[in-house]
Parts: sequence; structure tokens; C-alpha cells
Amino acid sequence: VILLVSLTVVRALPRSYRDTGEKTSIGQRFSQLQEDNFKAIAMVMFAQYVPGGTFGKAVKMAEDVTALARRCAAADRDSPDCLQPLDRIFLDTICQEEELPGFSDCCAKKDPERNDCFLTLKNSSRGFVAPFERPNAEAACKNHSQHHQPLAGHFIYEVSRQHPFLYAPTILSVALRYEEMMNKCCGSAGDPALNAEECFRRQAPKVVKPVKEDGLRQEHTCGILKKFGERTLKALKLAQISQKFPKAAFATVTKLVADVADMHEACCRGDMLDCMHDREEILRYVCANQGILSSKIKKCCEKPLLQRSECIVNAEPDDKPADLSPHVREFIEDKGICERFAQEKDTHLARFLYEYSRRHPEFSPQMLLRIAKGYEDLLKECCRAGAPHNCCSRGEEELKKHIYETESVMKTSCDIYKAKGDYYFQNELLLSFTKKMPQLTSAELIRFTKQMTTIGSKCCQLSQDKLLPCAEENLDLVLGEICRRHLRDPINPGVCHCCSSSYSFRRPCMGKLEIDENYVPLALTPGLFAFHEDLCTTEEEQLQHKKQEMLINLIKYKPRITQEQLSSVTAAFASMRERCCGEENRQACFAREGPELIKRSEKLLAA
Repeated sequence: VILLVSLTVVRALPRSYRDTGEKTSIGQRFSQLQEDNFKAIAMVMFAQYVPGGTFGKAVKMAEDVTALARRCAAADRDSPDCLQPLDRIFLDTICQEEELPGFSDCCAKKDPERNDCFLTLKNSSRGFVAPFERPNAEAACKNHSQHHQPLAGHFIYEVSRQHPFLYAPTILSVALRYEEMMNKCCGSAGDPALNAEECFRRQAPKVVKPVKEDGLRQEHTCGILKKFGERTLKALKLAQISQKFPKAAFATVTKLVADVADMHEACCRGDMLDCMHDREEILRYVCANQGILSSKIKKCCEKPLLQRSECIVNAEPDDKPADLSPHVREFIEDKGICERFAQEKDTHLARFLYEYSRRHPEFSPQMLLRIAKGYEDLLKECCRAGAPHNCCSRGEEELKKHIYETESVMKTSCDIYKAKGDYYFQNELLLSFTKKMPQLTSAELIRFTKQMTTIGSKCCQLSQDKLLPCAEENLDLVLGEICRRHLRDPINPGVCHCCSSSYSFRRPCMGKLEIDENYVPLALTPGLFAFHEDLCTTEEEQLQHKKQEMLINLIKYKPRITQEQLSSVTAAFASMRERCCGEENRQACFAREGPELIKRSEKLLAA
């Protein structure tokens, strides 16, 4: 579910610690976080700002800053060094280091230009660092027993330099999971029965999951802000916060929306100090004001500050107020509607979205934005001169129709998923998306449709009131990934239109895409369909992957293939595979039968 981290974080505080006279000093920060957390966050900061530096350099810089912070927290809090802004202290530390390539230009600038220069370098470092590899079990356990602290520090360093924009407390919480995995999998030396390799295989996904999920959510939010602007992001946050905190007053929610959007500006800009400070203050504010926000976050607020965010993100939406009327007919029936719309358009639309969202936790935020757009279009039409007297009354019928259509699409998809299961459901998606986006590689098509299949397994088992938010919010993440892929390397005009025209209509738009008419089908070259004895593997997952690659190539060769033709080709392939895998010389059989199958299929597809 895309309850982006900002959902948890609503605040009525200054926009940035740099906009206020009251700034947190390094000594105060040290006292708040305690030494271990402070040093770990310093390590994250230096690894994110200097991803090309060595582990040793990052450790040295983190230790230097921690020593200063310790001194400032104890006795020297009024010395000039201790009163410097935090970002300046961090950048000064980097600029004082010798043998750090590529930073001399930035270090020659004055603040705030120096900070902006570092952020530009940070942006360009994405993809520069190789991914963190899961360690060899024996070597990892030996290292863990001999070098306990350096190993944890090395993990923080590696994850940070791979993810220069990831929120520091997320990295620290992942480091804690890594520590737990090492303790669990390495066990005691006297327990030979424990299979460390198998343990790492099972536990490693749990360690990297929050990095992937938080990184994806953050990139997704920043993608919305960059492509559709602040107004769209604010509308999305308004819907999400109203659903999460239905008891909060409209004035509170709109103030929170503005603050959250501003916080994302800092986070998406890559200014981690500003981003982290804002989020921490937001969490403090939320927990200090539970009474007017939510009754569901009490346990979260009892956790240490660094663990609160994830807990509040995953907390259930609060119960609706008991006296909340089920309908919002006053937005259609009141006589002064057109006057209010003319005088304060955005405020009126925001109030409608707030009132509708807090009443409907069973709808996805994207659907709520579509409903709000429909309401805006209705008022534009019905408030013009000469509009029929009962013009607004048709709004309810159109609303019911949209809700029915959205719920029907989700229900149909879940019915197919339940009937076919993971593999065959993914094949249906591959058939559809290869026709819509044949320019994507086989690996991309398999990855995106696999993600969609996972959404089916996760959401289709839920009750009706949770299905839509689960399905559409998760789909929105995948479509966001496809659209970011399109920005890097354009796919086709249809995808371009869906990714650019409207955020809330992105999912229905992609659903309506059909065959890309401008696509030139693949030529039938000898290597397009190569049949080898590895098709006889007993590894089901490996076999399915090979068959899916062939399915994609088949559709790229014949985009207008009918279901009947596909069934015939699939049956012929299955028959050939069974026959050849039963022979002693499998490769010779495939070399003989493969070209024959291609000839028969070509004739069949030409019909």
C-alpha cells in the first residue's frame, strides 16, 4: 500500500530549520540521538555525499564530526565551532579532507551555493556504485565474530553510497535487521547443525526489503512532484491524510498538506539534513497531538524516535467520527455552490476532496483524485451561464458509474488471478503489456508483470473494503516505475500520453492502451526462437522464465496474434518439448524438431 512515509508526518512547524532563527546545534543533535546513532547518521551522510570515497575515509570523517559533537554537548557549547549550522560542519569536514576527487569546485564555493553544488554531484552519482552483495556465509560469519563493529559500519556505508537519497533512519533500521540476521545465521560456533548459507538465503530478503520499498516510495513521490507539480502532490496528500486521520479538522489537514509537500521538496532535492530534521519534528508533532489526529498511533509513539516513522506508516486509518454523515450532497445541492467555486476555486475543491476522502477509506487515493476532477469538471459546466437548472444532479449518476467501472476492473482482474494462479495470470499480463509496450526488453516486461502478479496475490485475498486501496496504490508504484523508465528512454507515444497527461488517470489510461500501431514487428531470424536441451530442466521457475521469454518474442513477432493461434502454437511447443526431453540425444532432437515447429507456426500465424 502506498502509504508514503509523509502520510505519517504532518506538522505545523516552520518550513525548514534553515528558515528559522532557532537552529538545532551539533551538541543538541548529539544529545538527542546519543553517540552511536549520531556516529551512524554521520557515516550515512558522508557515504551519501561522497559515494566514490573509501570506507576508511567515511569512518575518519564520521569520527571527527562525532568528536566535535561530543565536545559541544559537554563543555564547549558556546564556542564558534559548535554554533555553526550542521550542514556547514558536514561540508567543511568533507572539504578539509585531502584525496577526495571531484569536490574541489564545490568546496571553492560559498554556502548555500556550495551545498547546491554537492547536491548536484549527489544526483549524478546514481548508478555509480555497484550493489551490495550478499556475503559468502562462511566468510561473513568469520568476519562477524572477529570484527563485530566494523562489519556493521561497512554495511551502513555500502547501503548509503548505493542510495544517496534514502532517509538515514531507514538505513539505520535496516542495519539493525542486518545485525539480527548475522547473530541468527552465524549462531554459536558449537552448533554445526545450523546451515548458515540457507539461513542467509531466507533472511537476506527481509533485510533489503525496506531499502527497496522506502527507496521506491521516495522515488515515486519525487517523480510525481517533478512531473505533475506541487498542486497534484498536495491533492494526493490531502486525500491520503484525510483517509488516515478522518477526525482531523479541515484547517488542520490543509496546513499539514502544505507542510508535507514542503518537506518533500527538501527530500526530493536531496538535502538529507533538512529532510531528516523536518521528518523528526513532524513525528514529534504527530505524537504530541494524537488527540486531534488519530487514536491508532499510541504504540508507535512509545517507540524510540528512529523507529516511529515505519510504525506510523503501517498503522491503520483512524475510525471515522460517529456523527459523520454518509453523503456530501451539500456540494451538489447548495444554492451558493457556483459562487463559492468562482470565489475560492482551489479551497472549495480541497474541501470537497477532504470531506469525500474521510468518508471513504475503501477507495484508493488515486480514485478519490479522479472523483474530485469529475466534480471540478461538473462545476465548470454547470456554473456557466445558461446551464440547465438541474445540471449538477447528473453528477451523482456519473460518480456511481465511475465507482462501478473501477470496482469492476479490479474484480475482473482478481477473478482471473484466482482462476489461473501466479504463472498463467502473469502470462495474461505479458500478452497485454507486450502489445502495449513492445519496445520494452523481455527482462523489463517480465519484471513489471511479476510485480503486478505479486499485487494480485497480496490484494485479491483481502476483503472488498481493502481491495481497491491495496490494488491501485500498489499498481501506481509499478506504473510510476514504467513512467520513469519512459523518461530515461522513451517507449512509445501511447505510454508518453498516459505518463504525462494526468497522474490520477494514469492507471485507467494504461488499461485502455491497445496494440502500438507504429511498432515494426521483429523479423523471424534464426536466433529469435532457439530451442535447446535446457528446456528439459526440472527447475520449474527456470523453465517458466524461458517459456515467458519465448512468449514475448512470439508477440513481438506477431503482435496481432489471436488467442486461438497462441493456443495452437503453445500446444505444438509443449508436444515438441515432451518428445525431445524423452529422447536420449535431446539436443539433436531440438535441432531437428525446432526449425520444423517454426515453419508450421509461421504458416499458422500467416493464416
